[in-house]
Amino acid sequence: MRVLQILPELNVGGVETGTVDFAKYLKEKGHHSVVVSHGGPLVQELSIAGVTHYTLPVHKKSFFTAWNCVKSLRDIIVTEKIDIVHARSRVPAWIAFFACRKTPAEFLTTCHGYYSKHFFSEIMGWSKLIIVPSQVIGRHMVDDFKVAAENIRCIPRSVDLQRFNIPRDDKGNKASPVISIVGRITPLKGHTYFLKAMAQVLRKLPQAKIWIIGDVPVGKENYREELQVLARRLGIYDSVEFLGTRKDVPQLLAKTDVLVMSTIVPEAFGRVILEAQAVGVPVVATSVGGVVEIIDHEQTGLLVMPKDSDAMAEATLRILGDKKLAQKFVAAARLKIENKFLLRHMADSTIKVYEELLKSLRILVIKISSVGDVILITASLKAFRQRFPTARICVLVGEASRKVLQRCPYIDELVVVDFKTRDRGMKRLWQIGRKLLQYKFDKIVDLQNNNRSHLLAFLSFPKESYGFKRGRLGFLLTHGVKDVANNLSPVEHQYQILGQLGMAYTKDNLLELWPSEKENQSAKKLLESEWVGGSPNIVGINIAASGRWGTKNWPVEYIARLCDILAVKNIRVIVTGLDKDRDLAKQLTTLTKTKPAILIGKTDLMELAAVIKTCRVFISPDSAPLHIAAAMKVPVIALFGPTSSQRHMPPAKTAVIFEKKPPCAPCYGTSCKVKTRLCMRDITPEEVAQQIYQLMN
Repeated sequence: MRVLQILPELNVGGVETGTVDFAKYLKEKGHHSVVVSHGGPLVQELSIAGVTHYTLPVHKKSFFTAWNCVKSLRDIIVTEKIDIVHARSRVPAWIAFFACRKTPAEFLTTCHGYYSKHFFSEIMGWSKLIIVPSQVIGRHMVDDFKVAAENIRCIPRSVDLQRFNIPRDDKGNKASPVISIVGRITPLKGHTYFLKAMAQVLRKLPQAKIWIIGDVPVGKENYREELQVLARRLGIYDSVEFLGTRKDVPQLLAKTDVLVMSTIVPEAFGRVILEAQAVGVPVVATSVGGVVEIIDHEQTGLLVMPKDSDAMAEATLRILGDKKLAQKFVAAARLKIENKFLLRHMADSTIKVYEELLKSLRILVIKISSVGDVILITASLKAFRQRFPTARICVLVGEASRKVLQRCPYIDELVVVDFKTRDRGMKRLWQIGRKLLQYKFDKIVDLQNNNRSHLLAFLSFPKESYGFKRGRLGFLLTHGVKDVANNLSPVEHQYQILGQLGMAYTKDNLLELWPSEKENQSAKKLLESEWVGGSPNIVGINIAASGRWGTKNWPVEYIARLCDILAVKNIRVIVTGLDKDRDLAKQLTTLTKTKPAILIGKTDLMELAAVIKTCRVFISPDSAPLHIAAAMKVPVIALFGPTSSQRHMPPAKTAVIFEKKPPCAPCYGTSCKVKTRLCMRDITPEEVAQQIYQLMN
């Protein structure tokens, strides 16, 4: 495995030390290990261990600097043939995210802090899997950044016991005990409350020494001076030493009798606690964030509330005054470290996340149009599952079409939108894009192919997006193709896109639908109520296409005549349609001498599929019920006029197409310009009846 870790700098600190330790561990285990940072004292450790380091200004919060770093990092990814880019801070994460695009490398983040809730921090939740050092940070990412809980992987930080295997004086009767605090000097670390607590300790133990290990960030020197002034005001200045940033922290800890951690905000973890416990130092810490996952109060250390200087002083004095208690804490903490917090625990768990990430694949298929069009992608969905058997496959569909795919066995999830009502407008489009971003799709296949679907694909930030370049926003697709084959069947047409993903069209790519047992029973009861149930010879007729496409309809008087012709042969007819077709149904009943079963408006989509399944033959113009019949493997007779069967006939197991093709057809008109509708009127009931007899036999 080839891994690149990226972080701002390699100065002395918990995140930096953990990065270096892990980089060396990867190298020792035979992986290719690379680190990118702005540099720092720890680079030398990487060099000694044989880990490659690249220096880039990834620490600067400058848009132009970061943008320039994207290309440089992408070049490194390609040159080093990186599999995983592991970002450990926000600016490097933005750089890494865009650098990974157009490369095979997977992007991963570890959330080392309790981030403020704004857009700049959201990048830490943009990887498919997110590592957190504690349950507290995991909950923070779920609650504040809407990261799905199933994408969180909790891996506590670790400590290298060999590095902290330092002899120490544990006689416990020191006249001058040492109390240390380790970490950056910032208001968040609670140094003012620590000093106030130490003032109380020094009143009981005036010979005690107070070590403040760490320093202020560059440009914040005034804060150190404020703490020095506070120490003078408290009368403890002579007992307090500001040691600054040190490389010999393990050695300093070996001379410490109690470590105090006084942080006042949620800590992501608290690595310095493990380091102190590894050396054999008992710990007093504030009960914040991930600290409570390290210290079990009264078992492996003592916890106090943040900003409570009195409790902090009391806990420190208690440990210093009770040697057995201190030894109990140290022994229990050591056992917990050996069972949970060793470097190999963290490293092996992280490598497992890498392996999981490399195996994962998330695909979104976009099809948000009519019911019939959604049915037409069922064959392609089966092909997706066969091509990517372990992938997580989601489909974005419209509200009206959701039932088509609710029980589809080839997909894992439906994402439903309603652009006619609740999801209208650009604001909602943006919000849907933000929602899709949370899924971290690797590939998006746009089978809708319009400006809106292209924009949604782009807003989801996949590594790859496929589709036909249509409209002004086709350029947003990373793998867009020009739609030049206008005479392909609808499923074969989809394979112009699917071919880029290694899928080939065959005539076995048939449509499917999956009515439930409940829907099958509803259909059975409906047919029985119409005195059709159990009949061996049922023929179904769809009375009309959609309201917009009246030109597709077969004349209602022809349907009436066909019903009468079939009745002579003891063939029962059921007529299907929507509520809008009730007037046509009334007209039909006045024209026919027989009594077909009128099921118009009595079924939902999947109940209609179950009804059609009982038919020996189903007749329909170019409309959704034609697709349903094809999906249910029922022999179909398709009536085409203003539209082309070559482009719109669904693949069917058994099918007969009637298409007369007068000079004006196909016109794709919603109204007939010559007012004759010859394309549909030239299809006679008698010739349709003859085909029905042949199909039934």
